[in-house]
Parts: sequence; C-alpha cells; structure tokens
Amino acid sequence: MSESLAPPVIWYEGLARYQQQGMAHVLATVVAVNGSAPRALQAKMIVTQDGIVDTLGGGGLEHDVITTARQLLNGEIAATISKEVKPKVSEANETSAPTPSKAVRRDAVYTKHYSLGAKLAQCCGGSVTVMFECFNITPPMSVLVFGAGHVASALMTILAELPCQVDWVDSRPEMFERYLMDKTNSSETGQADNSAYQNPTPNQSQLYQLPRHIRPHIDEEPVDFVRPFIEQGGQRFILVMTHDHSVDFELVRAALDTISNTSSSDDKRSYTSLPYIGCIASTTKAKRFRDRLIQRGYSESLVNQIVMPIGLPIGGKEPMAVAVSIVAQLLQRYHQADL
Repeated sequence: MSESLAPPVIWYEGLARYQQQGMAHVLATVVAVNGSAPRALQAKMIVTQDGIVDTLGGGGLEHDVITTARQLLNGEIAATISKEVKPKVSEANETSAPTPSKAVRRDAVYTKHYSLGAKLAQCCGGSVTVMFECFNITPPMSVLVFGAGHVASALMTILAELPCQVDWVDSRPEMFERYLMDKTNSSETGQADNSAYQNPTPNQSQLYQLPRHIRPHIDEEPVDFVRPFIEQGGQRFILVMTHDHSVDFELVRAALDTISNTSSSDDKRSYTSLPYIGCIASTTKAKRFRDRLIQRGYSESLVNQIVMPIGLPIGGKEPMAVAVSIVAQLLQRYHQADL
C-alpha cells in the first residue's frame, strides 16, 4: 500500500481526505471544559459510518460521541431530540451530580453537554461540551464519464476540486498516459503525491496523478460500466463523450435499457431520481440519435431523458468552456434533490 493510501491518523488528515472524497463524516470538537477532562479545549476527532480518526480521550465519553455522530449521519437524532432543548448555564458549570446529556440542533451543527461522572463510567469529575459538525450528509455526485478527449480532460480539472466520485472510462491506454506518475522520480525525491490513485482496473497497477476520487479505467467494453453504475441508485450522472459516435450511441442505448428494466413505470420516479444521461453532440447528431432511438422502439418520453446537446447554454466552444457548462448543469441538477 502506498503512503498516500494509508488510513488517516490525525483529525485534519481525515478531514482533508473525506472532504475531497465527498464521504459523509462528523467533526467532533471539545468547545467547553470545566474541571478535569480527558482532553483539552479544541481537541477534535472525525467519525464516519465505519471508522474514526483521532480521539477525544476514549472511554464512555468517546463511545457516546461516536454513537451520537453516527446517529447524526443516519438522520436519527432529530427524531429523538428536540431542537428546542438547550443546555442551561447551570448545567455547564455543574461538577457534582451527573445530569442527562442534551443536544441542540443548529442545521448541520449540534452541541452536547457531558458530565464526566458515574453515568459515563469516568471519574474525571469535570464536564465537557462537544460540538458536532456534519459534512457531506447528502451523498456526493456520482459521475461516470466515457471518453478521455479534450473536453473530458478539462472536465477533470474542475471535478478534481468538487466533492464527487468519478469513474473515467476510455478504451485507449494512451489517453491516460499524461496522468501516469513517475514512481522512480517520486522515490528519488522522497516526495509522496497525496493525490496519486491506484487504478483498480484488473491487470493494471499504474499510479496516476489524479485526485483519489477520480478513478480511471481502461476497458475495451465501456458499455459494461453502465448498468452497475445506474443500479446503485441515488443521484447518478452519465456523461458520454467518446471519440466514436457509434460507441456513444451504444452507451446511450445501454443507459436507456437499464432505466427501462429498473423502473416499473416512468411516472413513479421523480425527475431528480432518474439518472442524468448527457451526450456531447451537435444539433445534427442529437436529432440523428433521437430519430434512431425512436425507430428502434424507445418511447419518446424515455428518449427525452437524454440531454443533448450537453451543458448549460452559456456560450463558448473551447474545451474548458464546454466543461464549465457541463459541470454547471450537473450541479444544478444535483442540488435540485435538496429542494
């Protein structure tokens, strides 16, 4: 395992990684201390669904912090704890008899007061208040990109800075050569590239100079990626922009077939729950694709799910301008799910 793939051990390492990956996590911080406590003011730890990074001192306090953080991640705590409950000043200064822990919800920020007594099986005798900050509760954008040409490369420059998960597929190994990391130079300089990513594609072990959340795949059968991607559910975005119009057409068909097979009826799925299928195209290409699909028996309502031409009409034909318009459209569609 490379150094860049090792699990984080310090809270700020975990925060940076999970922010970049778009993984749901909670940053728990000690914001008040009265008397004896296992950690000092501003001590922090990260909690995810299946792991922790750093510590708030262990014991009953940390156990409850982890449990509370995961309840927040699962959306459970709002149903059991009122937003109106607030710790009183007298409770924050109380150092004798243990009092029930209380939580306050302020959108994505919660605070909880702990008396470190018998209830938590800790004998510190003091009290602490912990603030819980929730990040990336909404699943990150999941994007499947076919093609590694100029527009796709510009697209990765933007997606590299966003909380998303990207699978990038092309049948041509040479299209990813520019991203290969020179492992010899890296070892000689002693520098580790924290953005390096181990390609998971079978029979490949190259390291790429790409952020961890962008996964390149070299495969001669790109259509095989479509069904598994859509069947995972949630907000899904498919971008078709290969070098071959016939490949583009087959990828679009595979996406429509998957939607038809996984949906009992189109009207039972909301607009935002349908996968986004975008295909880079001129007006002529878009019309030809639509006509061919309808001739092959696809319903007009299903064909209309395809976004062609792709991107918002903001103008500009340069690869980066097109990439900006595409990402703007993805973000617009993605955030509609929160409305």
